[in-house]
Amino acid sequence: MIWFKKLIRKFGIILLADQVQYYYLLLRTRRSRAAFKRSNPGVALPPTYFIYETFNLNYSAYYQGGLETAKWLVDHLSKYKKPENLNILDWGCGPGRTIRHLPGIIGDSSRFFGTDYNKEYIAWCSSNISKVSFATNNLTPPLDYPSGFFDFIYGISIFTHLSEKMHYAWFEELMRVLKPEGILILTLHGEAFYDRLTEVEKKQFAAGNLVIKGNTKEGHRTYGAFHPVSFVRTLIGNHSLMEFIPGKNINGKPQQDLWMIRKTA
Repeated sequence: MIWFKKLIRKFGIILLADQVQYYYLLLRTRRSRAAFKRSNPGVALPPTYFIYETFNLNYSAYYQGGLETAKWLVDHLSKYKKPENLNILDWGCGPGRTIRHLPGIIGDSSRFFGTDYNKEYIAWCSSNISKVSFATNNLTPPLDYPSGFFDFIYGISIFTHLSEKMHYAWFEELMRVLKPEGILILTLHGEAFYDRLTEVEKKQFAAGNLVIKGNTKEGHRTYGAFHPVSFVRTLIGNHSLMEFIPGKNINGKPQQDLWMIRKTA
């Protein structure tokens, strides 16, 4: 499978292959999607391609999984900061999978924001998700927020689709809009994804270099970045690493690393 993906990436047809997979899954999941809608008639769902791009057309993984991720974030945050009266940003919010649940979990004392470079995602979120302020950003910084505005920012699998140059540019920008002593949570492709790399890429990874699977549109799900621990520590620089939880391999499915960072004053 690795050699096949390498081949279609080499010839620049990975986006076409991705479209084919979308239509295949559209047919394969039609019954499960219909069953979810019958069981959850009040749940606003994004267009099917939006969910495919973010969670492989699995409505339950999008909605219930988003709820579990939101609870997981609040649990981690609560160990260090009381989740009240905060400005909270979902950086790379996509079609609102996680941020839609946070107002109901944290309550109305905090203010919630979501931003993404995909204008169609933001248009859908703005029309269908309440109690969250949404904004569009570009693939490159800056964000349209003042310096030191946010108490808590999270990026769930966002750096996983950016180039090395954009890692440094965006990390600096996230630190700009984060308050001193503010908290940033990131999930990244770590050691658990090692077997998904080619032999050449494994050597790069082992040497502590960021591995990029490119030859496709940066920011798209088909663009991949893989993160050795030493690279991430260099990226963080002088800011404080609060928690690092390596991802595990569960039933053959690799889980992303968790990095929790506090901005130094």
